[in-house]
Amino acid sequence: MNLVIAEMFTGQIARLQRIFTESDVRLCNELTKDFSPVYQPNEDGWKKYYEKPIVPGLLTEGLITQVISEKLPGGACILLQKELVFYHPVHVGDEITAELEIIDINLARNWVTQKVTCYNQTGNEVVKGQVVILVLSNHS
Repeated sequence: MNLVIAEMFTGQIARLQRIFTESDVRLCNELTKDFSPVYQPNEDGWKKYYEKPIVPGLLTEGLITQVISEKLPGGACILLQKELVFYHPVHVGDEITAELEIIDINLARNWVTQKVTCYNQTGNEVVKGQVVILVLSNHS
């Protein structure tokens, strides 16, 4: 999309969906060096807590930042602040929708505040919060 701040408005919404795979989890584990047993499909450590292995929170956060970088605003911007609560685990094979809604625009600072809601294929909220971004491309 690549919107400039003047083209954005309060109430504007963008969303993306993604299904997370075991391969996604392995790549995330390798990059972060986080090999917690709750993420490993071939270990039994997760069985004490969940019905199946969970997806690292960073992957769900990545879907949120993908909405920012591809859709709203879709241009050059920097994440300044994030406040997220993880309500329910995301499992491999879950289809997650990340929805961002603009709730405030500070033109003087080029800051945009967005409400974040992520939910799974059954409609359960898995992540909720907000982000503040600095929009760098402020001219058409």
